[in-house]
Amino acid sequence: MTHYNKLSEVSYNPKIMSWRFRVKIHRIYPFYSYVTSSVPFYKYVLADEEGTKMEMTIYGNSDRFRDLEKQEGKGVEIFRVEVNRSYPGFQATNSRFNLSATRNTQVHIIDPLNNRLFMDFKNIHAIPHMDHMDRNYPIDTMGVVFNTEAHFDDPASPRMVFYIRDNIDSQIKCVATGAHAYAFRDDIENMKGRGQVIVVLKMWRIWKFLSYFGPPDLWLETEGGLSDFRFNPRLLEVEEFRQSLLSSDPYVQRYGVVGLL
Repeated sequence: MTHYNKLSEVSYNPKIMSWRFRVKIHRIYPFYSYVTSSVPFYKYVLADEEGTKMEMTIYGNSDRFRDLEKQEGKGVEIFRVEVNRSYPGFQATNSRFNLSATRNTQVHIIDPLNNRLFMDFKNIHAIPHMDHMDRNYPIDTMGVVFNTEAHFDDPASPRMVFYIRDNIDSQIKCVATGAHAYAFRDDIENMKGRGQVIVVLKMWRIWKFLSYFGPPDLWLETEGGLSDFRFNPRLLEVEEFRQSLLSSDPYVQRYGVVGLL
């Protein structure tokens, strides 16, 4: 039986390249070099069964990884990758390390992993180091959408402000910017009249503004191509959240909730 390493076990040692991981491709986004203006290479946010996340970069267009950038959400086995230290500042994960594919790296599609990756609102407020740039990282969560505000007066900085809640007493502000703002506006418009809408936010950045006159203002915001969102996706965690709303949320019990898409 093959032994797999946990992402939490990774350490930096250039002489070790025998790492083996069984993970889910949580997010894929292209990265362009402004120095060489070359074709994009892809960054993969991986998550293991414990929910630990780490980023892997694949450079170039090797035939060995053809169409892997289309496999978001799939489970994969990864063999023989290089471990590097992460730079300070905002990163795709809170790991101190990241992975790079080499000419010896192998990636194979496997059955999906049953890992849980979405945070509740209490955990968002309790994320450690979120005030320090060396430990700032995006998070995943979900909630029922309410109180949307469109801000499209300035074409250079479109924004869609909305709020999500997990119950009547717990809510958080969210801001979709750029292309995400237009996509959110159009998609939520298509959902009108169909009941309460659940949105899943993937890789959204936490912002915090300190106030002298009250508690700090905390919100979630898109971070370029790293972030994504989906309305009522067909995921086990979303169905469990939907069922909890149907049994405990007065608004959902009164107006219903959109089924999984």
